[in-house]
Amino acid sequence: VQLQASGGGLVQAGGSLRLSCAVSGRSFANYNMGWFRQAPGKEREFVAAISWTTGHIHYADSVKGRFAISRDNAKNTVYLQMNSLKPEDTAVYYCAADSTPTTVASSYDYWGQGTQVTVSS
Repeated sequence: VQLQASGGGLVQAGGSLRLSCAVSGRSFANYNMGWFRQAPGKEREFVAAISWTTGHIHYADSVKGRFAISRDNAKNTVYLQMNSLKPEDTAVYYCAADSTPTTVASSYDYWGQGTQVTVSS
């Protein structure tokens, strides 16, 4: 089971990035996919989640209206479109998978390696 996150980079405030998370090794048809982020010296925090089967979506208040999570079942890939980026969005972003809908990082069974997002002011 592997989750491969990509798409991070350096962007100016107000800019956009799209993160991808490719899932391989097993079918995630019944899994909930989440994005989390961790800034230096801070705890890992929930960003967004989507149910692989129902498409139900949940966002952290800090990203509502700016970020959008989506999935492509045919490609076994989850995306995080990030618009209107702010310096406080700077963090390592991780994708994760769990069998139950949750925003709690410790509940997730599988994790990708993380991709760095840096937003300059």
